[in-house]
Amino acid sequence: MDWKDRRILVTGGASFISSHLIDALAANGATRIRVIDDLSSGHLQNIQPHLDRGLVEFHRADLLTPGVAEDMVSGMDTIFHLAAIHGGRGYVDLHQAACAQNLALDGMLVKAAYEEGVDKFVFASSGCVYPNFIQQDVSKELYLTEDMVGPPFDADNMYGWAKLMTEMTLKAYHKDYGMKSASCRFFTVYGERGVENHAVIAMIARAFIGQNPFEVWGDGTQVRNWTYVGDIVSGMLLAAEKVDDGTAINLGTTERTRVIDAVKEVLRYTGRKAEIKLRPDMPTGPLNRVASNDLAKQRLGWTPQVKFMDGLHQTIDWYFKTKDPVKVRGYLERMLTGREEETAQPTVRVSASA
Repeated sequence: MDWKDRRILVTGGASFISSHLIDALAANGATRIRVIDDLSSGHLQNIQPHLDRGLVEFHRADLLTPGVAEDMVSGMDTIFHLAAIHGGRGYVDLHQAACAQNLALDGMLVKAAYEEGVDKFVFASSGCVYPNFIQQDVSKELYLTEDMVGPPFDADNMYGWAKLMTEMTLKAYHKDYGMKSASCRFFTVYGERGVENHAVIAMIARAFIGQNPFEVWGDGTQVRNWTYVGDIVSGMLLAAEKVDDGTAINLGTTERTRVIDAVKEVLRYTGRKAEIKLRPDMPTGPLNRVASNDLAKQRLGWTPQVKFMDGLHQTIDWYFKTKDPVKVRGYLERMLTGREEETAQPTVRVSASA
């Protein structure tokens, strides 16, 4: 796809994954990018180079405010919708009502996009749409295929249900109105600019500040398929180009990594010595969550390029180079169940270009 002349909206654009997407769009020639972010967890420095070049038109606003969705989609050709009320495992388990607001946020944006006649809507979904009951046996070599979502449905907390409902909404809009869309199910994304409320960055942060004993939520046997942010972004761009019918596609590596093994590698690579303290009393999520990416290979020609250990080392190097240990010690515990490093800046309710 020629991105040069397309008018693109990226929601939540100052956050972790979105900022990498904007990097990729710029590298692919995009010159007309609009970003909306309420800065409740995003940071302008993530996209500052693009702001300085005039590549990005920035609006600080809340998509839940009436009229904002309509303003933001006006004149757009492609929407990448990544804005959400979310955090890591601690947040989605402990803040159900907040995550439930995504049902309204997503629905308002989809409706506005359809009424504006937007050409393509690309939705950031999640592995949290998959039923909890099939992800509890770590002895099984399970790979979640897209058709396993249900019925019976059993999504992961209100966050997962909201993602599932938006996937279904986009399919319905395509069937009834011909609206073009794609849903990308992200699996445990990590990488540079990641934040400490997600597992990999939390592990790195604990090593960075020299935590001892080193806390690990759960018993450490949980299996995940951490996927590097650059691979996620490349999959999103391919979905924008190749999927029109609202199909939901997994974006995840098939590497199966136990939490305890990732922790041990973080400690080894950083040269830290610490007693590992298991915390089975803390939120852990499904015990066995790994994607099949067969459909992504078939529909997108996509396979992840970054092996977990390589991406982990790269992310550790970034974190240790850019973070201040005093500041991290000050906010880490709050971030493990929250959304922001410091007290959130007040949300601006009226769009204002920067």
